[in-house]
Amino acid sequence: MVNKTHILVNEPEISVRYLADYMAASERKKRSIISESKYRPAARMIQHREAMVVLTGFFVSGKTNAAELKERSEYIRNKLADDDYDIAVNDANAGYLERVSQILGDIKLPNSNLTAAPKWQPQKINGVKLRFSPHILLDRTGKKNQKQRGALMFRYAKGTPLKPEVGSYQSAAIFGILREISDKDAEEVDKPLCITVDGFTGTVYAADGKAASSYLNMKAALASIAERWPAIKPPPNSVL
Repeated sequence: MVNKTHILVNEPEISVRYLADYMAASERKKRSIISESKYRPAARMIQHREAMVVLTGFFVSGKTNAAELKERSEYIRNKLADDDYDIAVNDANAGYLERVSQILGDIKLPNSNLTAAPKWQPQKINGVKLRFSPHILLDRTGKKNQKQRGALMFRYAKGTPLKPEVGSYQSAAIFGILREISDKDAEEVDKPLCITVDGFTGTVYAADGKAASSYLNMKAALASIAERWPAIKPPPNSVL
């Protein structure tokens, strides 16, 4: 029996993270992003889920001690592991937390209340399931006593700063999606509260003045992805 190499996703589906990458990519890379979204590798992928949980709890609780993140990093790195994959996952999560502990002072979050974000259902936009998974929700009271809200998403790639254009697009997506699903009579989605945090450099990318326009361009890109999806063929030598 031949082992599967990829899992076919029949209906168009992409995450906000990869859509931001798509918007800033070359045409060749865009095709690659669609292909990787349609044909997901069957092999287990290295994820930073544990680090994200730790960071969410850290920031929501208002902690500022970098030594605590470093200590947690060492704990994860030295956890018992059943195989090489578990060792690699532990090492990746530990490395993420260790890096954030080094640049923690550079992460300047807006003055607001922070709460852990719940799981969100994908948003169906222009024929594509858009997976939106913010890590932290932000809210505060504005000068006119109106409730302002936003959300934070972490990004991290070992040894690689997040491209500013990608950070800008991701924060624009946060802003645009929240505006579409919010109660406009009760709250205002505030651009400075819609942020993407680069865990490698500590740079905080807030939705900027062109966020609304950027989000419209992203919605147009989703329509294009939906059109291109059926024509994207499996990777060479793949087994579905």
